[in-house]
Amino acid sequence: MITSSANAKVKNVMNLVKKAKARKLSGLFVAEGLRMFREIPRDMIDSLFVSESFLKDESHRKLVEGLSFEVVSDEVFNSMSDTQTPQGILALVRQFSYKIENLQTKGSPAFLMILESIQDPGNLGTIIRAGEGAGVTGIIMDDATADIYNPKVIRSTMGSVCRVPFVYTNDFSGTLKNLKTQGVRLYAAHLEGRNNYEKEDYTVDTGFLIGNEGNGLTEETSALADAFVKIPMMGKVESLNAAVAASILMFEAARQRRR
Repeated sequence: MITSSANAKVKNVMNLVKKAKARKLSGLFVAEGLRMFREIPRDMIDSLFVSESFLKDESHRKLVEGLSFEVVSDEVFNSMSDTQTPQGILALVRQFSYKIENLQTKGSPAFLMILESIQDPGNLGTIIRAGEGAGVTGIIMDDATADIYNPKVIRSTMGSVCRVPFVYTNDFSGTLKNLKTQGVRLYAAHLEGRNNYEKEDYTVDTGFLIGNEGNGLTEETSALADAFVKIPMMGKVESLNAAVAASILMFEAARQRRR
């Protein structure tokens, strides 16, 4: 049993929790908690850590039966954890690898969420989770968007990160232009929207452009939209949280496609 936070394996976990650069170099990310452990494909797990008290529960022992894992003291596990109430199980997981072509399902129209400079990990995780629920075929992000492997993002996805294909691109405008040549119609939620969002047709190849929480979409990205749509609101509210706006658009597209 590992009893020191100075242990090399423990220090590696702590580094992966805190630093995006470490995650990128290692090709690993941290998935913590029972829910995430159950969601992660077993062949993606690089290594597994459980706390001493975790193994005292028979159901927990059965959960990891047949798997290789490291046991750490409760105190050390708490130092590794990124949560306030650690559940005693943490996996290092190999990162996913997708290409743009993996984001479009054969036989059905593309349904893409395209994110520009989304900074809040909770927003990003919520968009991914809601995206799975709405049936998106993939997510495209510029390289200024938060790291999808940030532990806070991973937890917010509630496992959806394992099932929704995604890519980052360092040529955001070039990627959007390429999508347009392939027939993907791009919609931007915008105060200058011509139509309310529910008036457009999302049953065709569709991409929704969602911008930074504070500044919205850049002018360059907005100019690439085929149409601006607006989400009508009452009261004095001018705009919505990025994840809320994204969810409204995604589920309208899902509603139309169910018809």
